[in-house]
Order: sequence, then structure tokens, then C-alpha cells
Amino acid sequence: MTTAPALAPAASTAWARANFFPAAVIFGLFVLAALLCAERKDITQGFDEVAQASYVAQIQHTGDLWPAFDSLRLLDPKTFRFTAEANYLSHPPIFYALLAILGPDLEGRPQALLALRLIDIVISALGFAALLGLGLAAGFSRHEFYAYAVPLACIPILAPLAGAINNDDLAFLGGSIAVLGVWQFVATDRGGWLALGLVGVIVAAWAKLTGFALTAAMVSAVIAYLVWRRRWRWSWTIGVAFAFLVAAAPFVVLLMQYGSPAPDTPAQLAMLKDGARVLGLTDLPRKSFLAYLGYFIVAFVAEWMPTLTPRGIFNYAVLVIPVTALICALVGLLLSLRRLWWRQETALDVVVIAGAAALALTVALHVRHSYADHLATGWLMEAYPRYYLPLVAIVPLAGLSLAGAVRSPRWRFGLLAFLIAGPIVFRLLGAPLG
Repeated sequence: MTTAPALAPAASTAWARANFFPAAVIFGLFVLAALLCAERKDITQGFDEVAQASYVAQIQHTGDLWPAFDSLRLLDPKTFRFTAEANYLSHPPIFYALLAILGPDLEGRPQALLALRLIDIVISALGFAALLGLGLAAGFSRHEFYAYAVPLACIPILAPLAGAINNDDLAFLGGSIAVLGVWQFVATDRGGWLALGLVGVIVAAWAKLTGFALTAAMVSAVIAYLVWRRRWRWSWTIGVAFAFLVAAAPFVVLLMQYGSPAPDTPAQLAMLKDGARVLGLTDLPRKSFLAYLGYFIVAFVAEWMPTLTPRGIFNYAVLVIPVTALICALVGLLLSLRRLWWRQETALDVVVIAGAAALALTVALHVRHSYADHLATGWLMEAYPRYYLPLVAIVPLAGLSLAGAVRSPRWRFGLLAFLIAGPIVFRLLGAPLG
């Protein structure tokens, strides 16, 4: 596998130069797609944007940078005037305060929405650039770089999310920085890259709790590996502890205020109950945990490309592409674990294993929380892939771990071709036209 530790510096630099132009093209296409989504998207369609924009407008209206959750109200999506309806969000206000300070006033001004969306595009574009930078720094060959970058660019929800007001964009930026920093730290043992990774943890955490869980768990797993391999310098420990405390600070405040780092507010519970009642779920028998887990997995795959138009059988059939990619990633993870066991690991293997461990932990917490909501209200719609975008690069990286183990040039080329073309096909055909 041609990863950073396995390549001579000259070879790595040569591949980085060769991949710079396609990286610039992919980056430009991503930004263009996000701009088109920002210009066209209806605020009421997906990603909780009415609630997210209302949080920003509330801070602008009151000047309170840390408002009480029970004081939050929703905007009317047509007039952008506040209604009496309570806002159901319970995230730390840091992201919303940032937009409130940087952007124009939203209250009563629907035309100001685009300016705030452009700020989100900048945030997401920086995160996407960090992931492309990882691909360049890793010294991947041309086909390997495409197998890494194209799946990222073709994530169905990434560009639309970038073109909307949403704290998942800040979490994506933080996670991308953390993955880049951790990769380079493992490859070089330079403390500056560790510092960058910790900055990513703080940024992701200040966006939302899942950002903190994903990035902090990944960095912790990498630190455990370095201690195990006796590569950890204990002088770094104080810096890591301080960064984790800073990252956790918003949730400590929420814990002190509400008794939970992710409080279920009355407005949130009311929203779940109302949604379950509208969908006819309230009086239905509750699923067993195993049945709910199966439903969650199926819904998660389907929501990789959310659509408001009913899917046909062909659209469902095309879901085999992301499922196959996930299977390839799982096999790549197992191969990385095997290389770790035999002390043959590279930076690729370490990052894949650490990222997969963080993803598994966060999925477990997510399923536990969402199952509790299901038992309480009957609600079933919580399998949102966008929560995992901070570590989404782990999937194509794991695919490259598998590709590196394929000895036959023909089979290896076929696998890389699937990893490149598959996301493009799914992006084009995964949802009904119109």
C-alpha cells in the first residue's frame, strides 16, 4: 500500500504534485455544488434549517450568547418573524453565536439567509480542503487518490448540507482537521500535528456532542496505540488533557444547567411525540431492541441519500453500491487490524482502526439514545448519516486498506475502479429524478 510511511519523501512529493490539479478540480466542483444548493434550497426541506436559523436569529435578537433552551423560539419560514412555537434544538450555542456575529440579521429578512449559508459553505469547504490535503500528504498514487477523494465529493448529503445553516458543517470541519492532524502525527511523530488534531477536536466538540464523541475517541485511540508502541512522549499529555477539557467545557456547562450534556428539552420531546402521532406511530407496539437495530441500519443506508420523492425499485437496488463500499471498508479494517497484530501497520492502518473504533462507539451511543426515544414516543426517524460526517474519510481510507492487500493488478484495478465509479453512479441514480 502506498501510504506516507511506506514511501520515500521524493516519491510521496511527486505523487502529491501529480494529484494537486485533480484535487483542485474536485474542490472547485464541491464548492460549486454547495453554492447551487445554497441558492436553490427551500429552508423547510431537511437538515432542521428552520430551527438552526432560528437559533442564530435568537442570539442576534437578544444579544445573549448563551441563551436558555426554554427561551428559544422558531422563526416563521416565510416571514422570518418569531412565532410562539418553541425551538427544539439543544446544542451548545457556539456555532450559532459565530454565525450571529459574522452574518447579517435574520429576523424579518429572508434575503439574509443566503449570506449566512455562504458562511457555512466556507466552513465546509475548509473541512473538505483538509481532507483533500490528507490525500495529497499521504502520497497516494493517482488511482488511489481518486478512490479516496471521489467518494468524499460524491457524498449525497455533503454539498446540500454545506449550503444550509447547520452545526454539522462545523463538526465536519473539526473532524476533517482532526483526521488530517492525526494522520500526519502518526506518520511524522511531530507534536505540531498533534496540536492540529486537538484543534480539530475542539472545533468539532463546540459544534455538537457527536463531534466531540467521534474526534475525542479517535484521538484517544491513537494515543493508546502510541503508548502501546512506546512512541508517546509524556510531555504531550498535559496539552492533550487541556485540549480535551476545553473541548468538553460546553457540555460541562450544559450538565450543570440541565443535568445532561445533551438534554431532552420539553420542546424536543413534544416534537418527537407530534411527529410520531402524525406518522401514526404513537399507538403501534414498540420494537424490540434487535428489531429496532435492524430498522436503524436499513434506514441509515437509505438516508445516505435522503429524498422527499418515493423511491422506486431501481433506486432501492442502487443502494447496493454504498452497501458494497461499506463491506469493502469493513474488510479493509480487518486487514488493518491484521497488519497491526503483525506489527506491519502504517499510518493508514492506525487511522482506520482508530476512526473505526470511534465510529463504533458513537453508533452504539446513538442507537441507545434513539431507542430510548422510540420507547418513549414511538419515533423512528433518527438514523441520520450526517452525524458521522466528521469521520467520513475513514470509509474510503479503509477501502484503500483493502486495495493495498490485493496482489493481482487486475483485481486491484477493478476494486479501485469500483471505489471511484460506484459513488458517481450512486450519486446520479440513487434517488428518483425530479
